[in-house]
Amino acid sequence: MFTGLIRELATVKQMEDGFLTLKANYRPGIGDSIAINGACLTVVRFGDGEFTVELSSESKSILALENLKGKVHMEPAMRVSDRLEGHIVQGHIDTVGTIDQINKQEKAYDFFIHVDEKFIKYIIPKGSITIDGVSLTVNSIEKQIFRLTVIPHTMKNTLFESYQVGTRVNIETDMFARYLYHMFSKDKTLSWETIDNIMARY
Repeated sequence: MFTGLIRELATVKQMEDGFLTLKANYRPGIGDSIAINGACLTVVRFGDGEFTVELSSESKSILALENLKGKVHMEPAMRVSDRLEGHIVQGHIDTVGTIDQINKQEKAYDFFIHVDEKFIKYIIPKGSITIDGVSLTVNSIEKQIFRLTVIPHTMKNTLFESYQVGTRVNIETDMFARYLYHMFSKDKTLSWETIDNIMARY
């Protein structure tokens, strides 16, 4: 699990045969889970100031691989004792969206992101969403485009400052929105026993 708060901008050293090697101040261990641009990956090697994660065929088929160069967002998996300051993030990318429009406001930036129609049902106004591993709030939705407002602090400390119209980004929709959609779409009636079981999980 992750929080969607970027801990460091790591530097891509090499991407070859499904192995991504990064330079970073953070020192992971073998087998550690770490989110790179929002995708949960496993550390398979580490050395002096660098470590390597492995991308499965599934990961390579769904991620915006063109962004795995230069700087990337990095967040180690959260510990049980950590504060949850963003929202609960699994590191499971649902889809890749495309930045459709960027509008500069007085003290922020509005990003409009286009997604495939089948994923828009998991995106809720004022709900949480993760863009390349960054926890953000959805402001509004219109058809297949949702709007985010990004404050200057986030622009300065993440890769959002480098994003342009046409940039593709990894998207993880809110976990609870996905669960609720699947639960209600399959079974329109809920017993008290089912409700109690759901509540007991959280």
